[in-house]
Amino acid sequence: MDFSFSDEQEAIAGLAKQILGDKATLERMTELEKGAGPRFDPELWQEMATAGLVGIAVPEQYGGAGLGFLELALIAEQVGATVAPVPFIETAIMAALPIAEFGSETQREAWLPRVANGEAVLTAALMEGESDPGKPTTTLRADGKGFRLSGTKVCVAAGQIAERVLVPATAEDGRVGIFVVDPRAQGVTVEAIGTTSSQPEAQIILDDVAVGPEDLLGDLDRGADMLAWIEERATAAQCSLALGVCAEALQLTAEYTKGREQFGQSIATFQAVGQRAADAYIDTEAIRLTSWQAAWRISEGLPATDQVAVAKYWASEAGQRVVHTASHLHGGMGVDKDYALFRYFCYAKQLELTLGGTTPQLLKIGRILAAQPAA
Repeated sequence: MDFSFSDEQEAIAGLAKQILGDKATLERMTELEKGAGPRFDPELWQEMATAGLVGIAVPEQYGGAGLGFLELALIAEQVGATVAPVPFIETAIMAALPIAEFGSETQREAWLPRVANGEAVLTAALMEGESDPGKPTTTLRADGKGFRLSGTKVCVAAGQIAERVLVPATAEDGRVGIFVVDPRAQGVTVEAIGTTSSQPEAQIILDDVAVGPEDLLGDLDRGADMLAWIEERATAAQCSLALGVCAEALQLTAEYTKGREQFGQSIATFQAVGQRAADAYIDTEAIRLTSWQAAWRISEGLPATDQVAVAKYWASEAGQRVVHTASHLHGGMGVDKDYALFRYFCYAKQLELTLGGTTPQLLKIGRILAAQPAA
């Protein structure tokens, strides 16, 4: 069995690492974070698009490379490794993928070329507080030839910088519709919210917002399945992002402990330090294995629900252990906001909050195991 990536996939990951490493510097991110606007670097975003990274999975007829989810996951991993201020997962995975898969030809022609060339930032509004994302409480009602949407979406990543937002809503008959909504349309209120990692997020309030049949993604009969499709890929991408965050936090820790001396020797040689670093390494490799497996199965068109659930657990639970270990082994440097590790800690914390606590994940995995017949 060959578990290695292809030469093309290695090249894509290497290109992403080079561009993001060169441009998402500590100095540049500090400059953005001290500014008045959202944490978004349009110059880096355009460079990624010019290099073909944003449109890596956009079909070739719309200006992309026509590759798959695994390539997207490899780029998401490098975004995590640099905590880069770009809405890659939101645009390329949560919005462009479903438009390419389920959208009308008009929708594809309108948005996919603009995603590929870096002109458009898109996102999806999947979260509604404590409710299940697969069962939207945002309402959908027919209005003549069109529809009306009402409800509140929370924690919409890139919500205040997106040109369009995919909005799931539930009709009276229980069917789900997903609409491509203009956040500047009448009845839409976008409120920026503060986040642990300073990434731009928004609350979006929809008050009887008019949308047309041309805004509907796919059809109402497939809406619930489409929403599950989007959610699964968004979750898998966040697990890849968590892998990059943890791997780089661990690398920073290795470099720091080798150079930091106490009692005349490197603290990396202390047994307690070595044991904690080893545990963090094992956790990081578990995140790597589970996230890669989930991404590969999605890319190959195989059932991946179980694998995404396992990857989600490891990214949330083990991710926190890794960055806490990194912070502890750095001592006072670990909580210095001007030091790189602080951003990785905050990113991992926000990922944990986004993915959800470990108890619901273990219960979900338990239900999956219980439903499988004994061998």
